[in-house]
Amino acid sequence: MTTTYSPHTVVIGGGICGLATAHRLARDGVRVTLLEASDQLGGLGTFFTCGEQAVERFYHCVMPTDDDLLALLDDVGLGDAVRWRKTTMGMIVGSRRHRFNSPLDLMRFTPLRVHERVRFGAVSLLLRHLGAGRDLDALRTEDWLRRLYGSHIWEEFFAPMFGSKFGPSFGDVPALYLWQRLGRERNVATRGYPEGGYKTIIDALRVSLEDAGATIRTSAPVHRLRGTAEGCSVTLADGTVLEADDVVSTVPLPQLRRLADDDLAQSLPSTDLRYQGVVTGVYFLRRRLSGHYWTPILRSGTEFDGVVEMSSLTGTEVHGGAHLVYVMRYTDRSSRLYRDEPDRIATRWTVQLRELFPELRAEEIESVRVFKAPFVEPVYPLGYLSARPPVSVPGTRLLLATTAHVYPDVTSWNSSVKLANLVADGLLDELSRRRAGEPVP
Repeated sequence: MTTTYSPHTVVIGGGICGLATAHRLARDGVRVTLLEASDQLGGLGTFFTCGEQAVERFYHCVMPTDDDLLALLDDVGLGDAVRWRKTTMGMIVGSRRHRFNSPLDLMRFTPLRVHERVRFGAVSLLLRHLGAGRDLDALRTEDWLRRLYGSHIWEEFFAPMFGSKFGPSFGDVPALYLWQRLGRERNVATRGYPEGGYKTIIDALRVSLEDAGATIRTSAPVHRLRGTAEGCSVTLADGTVLEADDVVSTVPLPQLRRLADDDLAQSLPSTDLRYQGVVTGVYFLRRRLSGHYWTPILRSGTEFDGVVEMSSLTGTEVHGGAHLVYVMRYTDRSSRLYRDEPDRIATRWTVQLRELFPELRAEEIESVRVFKAPFVEPVYPLGYLSARPPVSVPGTRLLLATTAHVYPDVTSWNSSVKLANLVADGLLDELSRRRAGEPVP
């Protein structure tokens, strides 16, 4: 009598990487259990309700170069659901607003001197070419940009922008990160947004998983994880124990270390990345602000350092005519701002937003909500390509699919799906070898 090999894989984390990994595995016949600690799937794509609408707590968009994400949307029947629009960029320096999209906008950008504007435009045009073939992973962003643009442009323009993203270590981030980002984004860019919002993507993945026989459990935090060469054991906070042939963990490494038992903790990568969290204010307004999708804010005395006018991409009809605006600050999860009460943040940020946009009257602000996420942007050290941990944990059947692994790609839903495909392909190949009785490397 022949016994059919029916492997069981547990995926920890119901963000886009976990969902995409589970989707690939379940579609190929693997028995999958997906565990999410919160009451919602989606990770940074989770939402809140405003009236009858589901609104993302943190802003997102799709880029035309997001091949892996777009392929996943095709796979779950959402290939035609993305609506594309041209978007623009602004810039606020001090209290003055600037357009920042065309050569003419650049020549009018008074925070830089005339010769610096020319240099800025020429270098920016050639930057991708100037980085090709260089070991940018071992080159500090500050050193590279100071040399190319000059010290004044670095100090007045790039340092505040990188400082807002990466905190005090901003100058040490590998230049490779910026080079990769320039390959994905432009000042004037076609961006996309799925009809019905990102909840539509999450719902479609849930349906696909359930149709394939996967088990999805929300409000199911993991209490302890044990991993050996023979399999893994996952103990939930309610005492439930799940035995698995393999586990794929998508939670950040600092969190995973707290879940691992003593033996597994010793096998985990020693990589110790610092992470930036984010504090985001979500506004519903009765008027638009500048109309630009993305506006960095430099040296303006605000706690937030960027404004995203989401309605320039989605339109206002989806929110009953209201303009949806996000303001945000990347910050360490131990910072005073991150630990402050949401209501206090909302009050201060509303005052600061109106100082930047004096035409915005108090009665034109319908509502504001503040949300936080602790692990958003890893601060990668120099030479991280060689220090990046492998996806497999030696001596165990635990696989890792985290933001620590997406580098040098920019952290995004697309890079998460790309990583999910890589991990799933590797596991499916290994499962095929096990079925055939072949040795597994």
